[in-house]
Amino acid sequence: MNGEPLANRPRETIRTASAPAPIGPYSQAVAAGPFVFTSGVIGVDPASGALSDDDAAGQTRAAMANLGTVLAAAGLGFADIVKTTIFLIDMADFRAVNEVYGESFAGLPPPARSTVAVAALPRGARVEIESVALRR
Repeated sequence: MNGEPLANRPRETIRTASAPAPIGPYSQAVAAGPFVFTSGVIGVDPASGALSDDDAAGQTRAAMANLGTVLAAAGLGFADIVKTTIFLIDMADFRAVNEVYGESFAGLPPPARSTVAVAALPRGARVEIESVALRR
């Protein structure tokens, strides 16, 4: 299978009831070859679907917990992330988000990252985070 083109390798849908359910026609994550691509996660409580907090730091903490839960369902953790993208509705939140985000990578080499400002996010969230992880 190692010499087989990536396009011919099977895809695996990653799903866990311990993370928020998708609010549209998408998967929480998809494994393709050695990579696991997570959908964007926001800081909502998995049980209620309500935002965990009003501020960006609290939402980031919950989003990172949700991201960790999806990664765990794929047998991975934060050490396996190679790239993240953070979406913010207000770049004034960058410092607070950056501080909380960094806690998940304490003692680890941080992944590559992009942070972009967007007009709005689902459910009125202030932050959304997606990742690409590598199965070793």
